[in-house]
Amino acid sequence: MAKQPFSMAMRKADIQTQGLPAGLYIVATPLGNARDITLRALDILSSVAVIYCEDTRTSGKLMTLHNITTSRRAYHEHNAQEMRPKILRQLDEGQAIALISDAGTPLISDPGMPLVRAAREAGHEVFAIPGPSAPIAALSIAGLPTDHFSFYGFLPPKQAARQKALQKLAEQLGTLVFFESAKRLAKTLADVATILGPRDIVVAREITKKFEQIITGDAASLAVQFETQPPRGEIVFLIGPAAPQADGPDRAEQIDAALRLALGKMSLRDAVQHVCAETGLKRKQVYERALQLSEK
Repeated sequence: MAKQPFSMAMRKADIQTQGLPAGLYIVATPLGNARDITLRALDILSSVAVIYCEDTRTSGKLMTLHNITTSRRAYHEHNAQEMRPKILRQLDEGQAIALISDAGTPLISDPGMPLVRAAREAGHEVFAIPGPSAPIAALSIAGLPTDHFSFYGFLPPKQAARQKALQKLAEQLGTLVFFESAKRLAKTLADVATILGPRDIVVAREITKKFEQIITGDAASLAVQFETQPPRGEIVFLIGPAAPQADGPDRAEQIDAALRLALGKMSLRDAVQHVCAETGLKRKQVYERALQLSEK
């Protein structure tokens, strides 16, 4: 007997037979390419009582494309205070509710954190339906260290505040990941060059979309490039770790601190590899110091 195609209707019927548990479902949606959505996300979005989204019109295009007719309501930073109690009442009634953003994984620079916290405090289940995430997608293609990275969302729009924020990040180890508007990118990279000095920079533009582009270089030259040729679209930019510095008391203390932290979590071999990736130092130098610290 020939197998029947695994249709959307069959998946939805299967979930309804099993019963979708009540709770809040945090569902990742595509960054740009509508086919970058998981089968499980389609199941959930088809089966919940209501989908809360940043913009019902933007999300409506995705839902129409995938034949999802679930009711949609707006939940964004401007109405969150008003809508949160209503969503909690729906959860109290035993409903399954989905939260999505316009693109990517909700709560990554989106206003969902207070809702998730409130739902958990009220005793409701919160489920992750993972999928696309712009920072992770950018890291995967940047060619910068990924064993230690930090995501900081958007830097302040005003120059003085932005430079102050960058100064606080100067001693951070690993790769730094940010969102930025296309119109501010040149000024932001100029500040990066001023505050952080020469660093490897990767600009990921329009990830997964038709005009996706990866641009690499140093902050100063890219700032000039984008000043004369402003980019378009959604931007993620990454800053590589600082280049190895000359040996000195401060540098030695920084390396020791990184080694102690790594040795507390992993084997000596893995700790050495981790710190080498963060600092750019040669393995022999780091290994010898790791041996000394592990013997103390």
